[in-house]
Amino acid sequence: AVDRPDDRTFTAGWEADDVRPDADFELFWSVSPEAVGANLVSYWDATEGAGYFMLLAAPGIAPAAEDEVIAKDVVVVLDTSGSMEGEKIVQAKTALTYVIEHLNPADRFGVVEFSTGAREFSPTLEPASAAKEAVAWVERLAAEGGTDINLALLDALAMAEPERPTLLLFLTDGLPTEGEVEVADIVANVAGAAPDNVRLFAFGVGDDVDTLLLDSLAQAHAGRSTYVRPGEALDEAVSGFYAGVSTPVLADLALDVDGARVEDVFPAPRPDLFAGGQLVALGRYREGGPATITLTGQVNGQPQTFVFSDRTLATAGGEAFLPRLWATRKIGHLLNQIRLNGENPELVQAVVDLSVRFGIVTPYTSYLITEDDILSQAGRTRVADAVIAARQAAPAADTSGAAAVDEAQAVGSYAEAEVAAAPSTIAVTTAAGDVVEVDSGAVVKTVGARTFVLRDGVWTETTFDPATMATTAVAFASDDYFRLIDERPELAAAFALGERVIALSDGDAFEVTA
Repeated sequence: AVDRPDDRTFTAGWEADDVRPDADFELFWSVSPEAVGANLVSYWDATEGAGYFMLLAAPGIAPAAEDEVIAKDVVVVLDTSGSMEGEKIVQAKTALTYVIEHLNPADRFGVVEFSTGAREFSPTLEPASAAKEAVAWVERLAAEGGTDINLALLDALAMAEPERPTLLLFLTDGLPTEGEVEVADIVANVAGAAPDNVRLFAFGVGDDVDTLLLDSLAQAHAGRSTYVRPGEALDEAVSGFYAGVSTPVLADLALDVDGARVEDVFPAPRPDLFAGGQLVALGRYREGGPATITLTGQVNGQPQTFVFSDRTLATAGGEAFLPRLWATRKIGHLLNQIRLNGENPELVQAVVDLSVRFGIVTPYTSYLITEDDILSQAGRTRVADAVIAARQAAPAADTSGAAAVDEAQAVGSYAEAEVAAAPSTIAVTTAAGDVVEVDSGAVVKTVGARTFVLRDGVWTETTFDPATMATTAVAFASDDYFRLIDERPELAAAFALGERVIALSDGDAFEVTA
């Protein structure tokens, strides 16, 4: 949590439950006199021959000048079907009122409420000065009827104009029951009607929402989904979200790094930059050294460029937490593609490889414990094939309900992570066929940027391939053991895991024996 009482003061606090603080806590902050500031941290993995970086870019916290704030359009699409009756419709109207009353002076807005049909406050976008009349109209809304999502979204998009950034906030608590009800057709209809400048943000209220529909719409239109679970406050979720996006300062953001070949940068695509927010981009690079970062985008329809020179990508060492944080983001991106588009073999294989390499819990993770040859490429390929076959043979998973929302939120937490995925409890099927709960933290350990898995009592580095690599044995606490640590000090932290360890150094594998 961060509190900023003024432009020159902040207080940051961190708390967590049921954790073991066995690594340094690192807090990054930056100060920049520029309209948009950027900072770069990086790590070079000599064994892999690749680097990882994190770019933190944020606009100044001082209020932007009026001509620096992008004039935007906001269209809210509100579900008023019968299932919204009671506390949900009350909170939804409160949330909608907050949005209307917090428009910037040059903004325009529209409101579409829908149930069996759809009705607009006005058929065209209205200036922010019409907020009072709109609030009175919202107060008269009642919950009744079915759910025609397709009609409501198309009516809202008919208002959108391509000249200005448009935020479409879509609030619903149910499945489409009227008009077009096929998810694929609704997604296609919206894609055909939405200009490129529309950003769609979906709010699923309760667990009876179609997560496939909401996430597909948000992904296709550069937004994101928020799920408000039973017992949570919808008005707080919407107002908190809108406060973070109410003042865009750089739309259609693009990132370029001159001086290094970068790849796999997440999030993809890059989100717009808003006042009070920041871009946290994670990526990989092939060569380190001096680099120039360039951010480009649109400000009130005009191209804008911010150049940050004299930045450096590490050529040795650096911030060791970055590889696992990057891997967490990439796994989230891949899982979302799989969830929305099906079990693509290449994507599943990539998830398996990444989760083994970095020890990150995923829906495919029990093999870290149960598969004997998971550290070999052949073993990982066999697991990926088995996962695909099992899922294809199983009944199609529900896209609504508590389990579907849980999965959608879990995948989202990976894709948007600002902290590497932490160990968690996973269900594992034993050789006897019993299902047991196992704390992955007991079988997966990280040492700096390296990951180790407990295999047959041996802490084994996940980059060790038993099918292609031979080990050099060294007895625990022997003279050779301490001589080796003196010669290769990077092994010391790995050897500290226990009396039986397999760790790599400069491509050589060493096995500590009891």
